Amino acid sequence: MQIAVLLFEGFTTLDAVGPYEILSRLPGAETVLVAKEPGPVRNDQGSLALVADKALADVPHPDIVLVPGGPETRQAMYDPEIQEWLRTADATSTWTTSVCTGALLLGAAGLLGGRRATTHWLAYEELRALGAEPTGERVVFDGKYVTAAGVSSGIDMGLHLLGRIAGDEAAMTVQLLTEYDPQPPYDAGSPLKAPAHLVEQWRGTRAEDLPQG
Repeated sequence: MQIAVLLFEGFTTLDAVGPYEILSRLPGAETVLVAKEPGPVRNDQGSLALVADKALADVPHPDIVLVPGGPETRQAMYDPEIQEWLRTADATSTWTTSVCTGALLLGAAGLLGGRRATTHWLAYEELRALGAEPTGERVVFDGKYVTAAGVSSGIDMGLHLLGRIAGDEAAMTVQLLTEYDPQPPYDAGSPLKAPAHLVEQWRGTRAEDLPQG
């Protein structure tokens, strides 16, 4: 099973690395980092790079497509090479997935029309404008399309998908071995739980305008 993780300049690291850490543990998985050209691709803070193993053209038919988000998502949305690769890969993929604003790339490629999906809460209306039906859920399955909310939810998405593919026990084993047992010091991880003044402070801010490190 080939898993292709799309990289583009300005991607958010955890969007890619979180589900990579989980899905790469699937039995028989071949995980490939892909970009327009092989080589290092800088994250949204510019201080860390992941190395793309292959160019997009070298991986036309992955079994799983994973699209991260990030502040530069909007540029990637209008990059014809990335958009064409997404449509080509999706035509034969078993699963097409995204994390955070990565859903906007799928939407721009015409893959989420009329489908339930999620993204970062600051990008719901942008996702709606691309034809999807945004939900406030952390992970959304609609057919073969699996979308995750903001950043950290990619880990949850990876476990959900691993369970669908390899079974609950395999997913629980990975959860145990990665010791994924979140116990955050605050219960402010969604706009439904965070203090109202913080939500209002950011309401109306575009996801790409969030402060970076």
